[in-house]
Amino acid sequence: MVKEVEALVLLREELGDVLRGARRAQGRTLRDISGTASVSLGYLSEIERGEKEASSELLSAVCEALEVPMSAVLSRVAERVELAEQASAPVALPVGGRRTDVVSAA
Repeated sequence: MVKEVEALVLLREELGDVLRGARRAQGRTLRDISGTASVSLGYLSEIERGEKEASSELLSAVCEALEVPMSAVLSRVAERVELAEQASAPVALPVGGRRTDVVSAA
């Protein structure tokens, strides 16, 4: 018997976490970044919370306001997605001397 449990990784949530982390690491406010990037405060907040998808243009403006290369942000998002995938990957456990059952590592 094989039991698989998949965790859903949402890019918008990972992106929001990375952007929020970069902003907080700089000690900057949502208001500061939204003003510099010409993005509404509410919309930027929704992006950081993973509730809205950021267009490439908006992401570029936010990265510029944060003075962080978009490639660095996207690389960090990719790392987080990879970790999430590894954490939810099925792991074969030995049962009765054979590796037949698969259980999620999450």
